[in-house]
Amino acid sequence: MPSNASASTQEQPNSPYKHKLDAETEVIRAIATFELIKGLVVLLAGFGALSLVHRDVWDVAVSLLRLFHIKHRYHYSDVFLRVAQDITDRELILVALVAALYSTMRFIEAYGLWRKRAWAEWFAAASGALYLPFEINELFRRVTVFGVGLLVVNLAIVLYMLYLRLIKPDTAETF
Repeated sequence: MPSNASASTQEQPNSPYKHKLDAETEVIRAIATFELIKGLVVLLAGFGALSLVHRDVWDVAVSLLRLFHIKHRYHYSDVFLRVAQDITDRELILVALVAALYSTMRFIEAYGLWRKRAWAEWFAAASGALYLPFEINELFRRVTVFGVGLLVVNLAIVLYMLYLRLIKPDTAETF
């Protein structure tokens, strides 16, 4: 009868080590999904900007404020209307192009994270770190639940990616 000694040295399907790798993969894929969603939202916004070319943007902005029952007396609605009044077709096309570029970067990042590529983890850490000063500055101006939540999520992603690249043994593929 064969001994179980060789079987005990092999990784068991339910071993803690395998579970840890599965949890890591789930976190990375959750971040990849988050990046994919960000890319889709920005891409849709770009198409929205493109759909406003040759239209009265101010009328569309007023209609949106009415649709969402947002009063004109709020600061952000005034800013929104001022931008809508002054924006040109050329600027709308530029917004759409920038949105397409940004969403393409998010899609590439999401793909790389999903496939557990080292370059995508570095990219996620760097791109997330770029937002941190702006998020912190905004919190100094005005503390909101959304702003704090955004900072916490972004900081967690940056720290996790740095942990994967600098502290944890290399498990990601290079290319």
